[in-house]
This record gives sequence, C-alpha cells and structure tokens, in this order.
Amino acid sequence: MSESWVNSGQRIGSDLHLELAATGSRRAALTRALRDAVRDGRLASGSRLPPYRSLAADLGLARNTVAEAYAELVAEGWLTARQGSGTRVADRVGTPDAVRVPRRVTARAPVHDLTQGQPDAAAFPRTAWLAATRRALGAAPNEAFGPGDPRGRIELRRALAEYLARARGVRTEPERIVVTAGFAAGLRLLFTGGAVLRGPLAVESYGLPFHRELLTTAGVPTRPLPVDEHGADTAVLGSLGGVRAALLTPAHQFPTGGPLHPERRVAAVDWARARGTVVLEDDYDGDFRYDRQPVGALQGLDPERVIYLGSVSKSLSPALRIGWLVLPAHLVDPVLAGKGEREGFTSVVDQLTLAAFLESGAYDRHLRRMRQHYRQRRDQLVAALATQAPHIAVSGIAAGLHAVLQLPPGTERSALKAAAWHGVALDGLAPFRHPAANGPTLDGLVVGYATPPDHAWRAALDALCRVLPPDLAAPAT
Repeated sequence: MSESWVNSGQRIGSDLHLELAATGSRRAALTRALRDAVRDGRLASGSRLPPYRSLAADLGLARNTVAEAYAELVAEGWLTARQGSGTRVADRVGTPDAVRVPRRVTARAPVHDLTQGQPDAAAFPRTAWLAATRRALGAAPNEAFGPGDPRGRIELRRALAEYLARARGVRTEPERIVVTAGFAAGLRLLFTGGAVLRGPLAVESYGLPFHRELLTTAGVPTRPLPVDEHGADTAVLGSLGGVRAALLTPAHQFPTGGPLHPERRVAAVDWARARGTVVLEDDYDGDFRYDRQPVGALQGLDPERVIYLGSVSKSLSPALRIGWLVLPAHLVDPVLAGKGEREGFTSVVDQLTLAAFLESGAYDRHLRRMRQHYRQRRDQLVAALATQAPHIAVSGIAAGLHAVLQLPPGTERSALKAAAWHGVALDGLAPFRHPAANGPTLDGLVVGYATPPDHAWRAALDALCRVLPPDLAAPAT
C-alpha cells in the first residue's frame, strides 16, 4: 500500500490520512480509501470533503478520477452531494464502532419516475372520452359488433385519413389505412414471416432497444445509420449492402431529438425509389412541438415509398392499444393477408370512440392542452438545470416528451447509480445505442418530463439535479 496525507483544512478540521493501493485502478483505490475512512470514523457524519480539484492536486490524480470516485460513493450512500454545499459524508446512525460493521447498501425504490415514453396518465381526457363513447355507441350500426374487419373500422379510418392529412401532411385514403394494436404490432405485421417486408433493415444508430429485439425475434437483421444533430445520415443508405428497407424517426429523432434535415429526407425517399423499396416512418410524437414550425410527415413526399406508422400511445394513452399503418397501394393486400380475416386485437368500441373523438374536435383540443402542459414542464426542467446544474447541456427539447442531458464522457454510469440511490428512475443513452454502431459513444441521460404527477414534479426536478455529475471545469472552492 502507498500512503498519502491530504491537507483538508477547515472542511474536515485535520489532515486526512488515505492509503491508496500502489497497483490497480486509481479510481478504485481512492473509492476504497474514502469508504474505509468513513467506515472507521476518520470521516465523521456531515464532514465536508475537499473539492475534487483540490483532492486531485493533493493526491496527484486526474480530476475525473476524483469526481468519479465521489459520484460512486454518492450512489452507494456513503456521501451526499448538493449544489452549493459541496460533497459531505452522509448522516449515519451509531458510534464509529457501529459504523465499522459492514452493511449492505442498496438503492432506494424509485420515488420519481422520469423514464421516457409515457404521457401524463392523470391527463387522460376521461370526460370527453366518455362522451365520445356514448356518441359512438349510439350511432354505430349493428354490424359493428360482429366479426371485425382486418382493416379496422371504417369510421376510424375515415377520421384518421382526414386528421393525418390536415395535421401531419399525410397523403392517403381510408382504403390504405390498416388499424393495429400499436406501433410494435404494426412492425411485427410488416416483418413476421417475411410475407410483406424482409431484412436487412437500416435503423438509426440510436433507437429503442425493444424495437431491435422485436426485429431480431422476427429474424430481421439490422444495420445502423449514423445519427447527429441533423438526424440519421441517410446519404449512407446506399453503402449499407443488402439493406431492403429503412426505419426512421424523421420528425423527432429518438432519443437524441433533432428533426431529419430536409436534404436527408429527400435522400431517403430517393434511395427508396432507386432501390424499389420503402422507408418506414415512425411518427411517435409528431403531435408535440413547442419551439418550431410543425415538421410534416416524410410520407407526404412519396406515399408509394413511405409506410407511415402512428399510434395514440403518447397523445392519449398506451392502454388504448390503437395504432395504424398508412400503406403504399401495393402493400395493402399483403398486410391484410398477414393480419388474417378478422381484427382480433383492437377493441371495436375503442376504435369507434376514437373516431368520434377525432371528428368532434376533442382530440385537437386535448392536444392543444397537452402541448401547453408539456411545454411548461419542459421549460421548468430547463430552468432548473440552468440554476442548479448550468454545466449540463440539454438537447432535443423543441418537441416531444423527453429531453437529453449531455454528460461528460465516462460519467453516465455513475450518474445512473446516483439516480437509483436517490430514488430517481430514468434512462441513460447507452441502452439505446445499436450494438454495431460506429462513431463516438454519447454519454447522457434521457429524461421523460411527462410522467410525474403535478404534485411531485418539483421534487423530481430537485432530485434529478442532485444526482448530476459535478462541473469538472469549475474553479476550486
């Protein structure tokens, strides 16, 4: 063991003796030494530790090494870190003798849900939905309650054709819309068995792992497209040998957040035309935009080369299990053949209700109300970061229900550990990265701001800011 003395001045009240292993990881050695100092009572509860820059200078270590060691001990519960009060030893019950007894440290159960992909469940328009159900049932023909049409109810397909044309720039007619039980159901329908589409499929290098797993289960290999601030780099589609289709999120790249650049939109459609194939457009949250003009559907550029997939999972509720495919004419019959003779997955009553909800204007009113609600949440998140963690950049905030907090390289894992300890449920960027993706790895947190109830939102923001990595460029205090 090598021995080091840290002159901690007023923060601890006396010099701190740390024994760092001479071999192995310096971060692991420092983490272990600090943990031992707390366990044996040399660092008392509430003691303030030196700033990581000072400690790094005293020990001859890199600042990142000290910052990561502090973050790991915060995640384990040995230390606490609060904006303005520095890093301190966590409060512990008992005497130093009692503290020496090893104990198992576990993360708290989630208290604050900041995971992405879910709307505010409390905001579901129950009264308007109930009124639409009554109208729909009163007007429905008797045959609506017989075997279901595999296309879905004509009332819903007509309402969707009108709404999508008006709000998203989709060019279609009811005969080319097939109702599904959500986006995933539509994706399975297109690829299972290879009757409609076959792989390999080009996908964005950052995207939902659930979708990749679904495709892998269906026997569809995927090839990653690079992603930057302009969305997927569709110019490289031609270089991905053997790719037969591409899956994109043009309105709001998931999860990084940027819209697909106009030149890249055109390039994607041109590639599909030249190859005689299709682009799948996942319009997962195209209804929610805040700081820019609406980005119309890619499908509008060429309805014969783009399959448009949508659902009400973000706009209303994932519990409804309603989605749709807007298909090129030549794919309607193959999709219906794959679906079977009856609609067996999406409730006819829910379909009729959604049709009435759309036709009455209630859907538009709900979306306007939710845009205002989510924009306010987004603004509060940005303001909290500016005040409590100004060194953390935030992106992807012009639209959607989540934001990406950009972290210093190598800090995502420790931030997630700290979040788990503080009862904050959220996602890092790493799981969204395609396993075969090239290029730099991004460190960040994907923060869903739609899910927490109003009464818990401020507390969730404070908890989030407490677990963010420190500013490595800040001057020592």
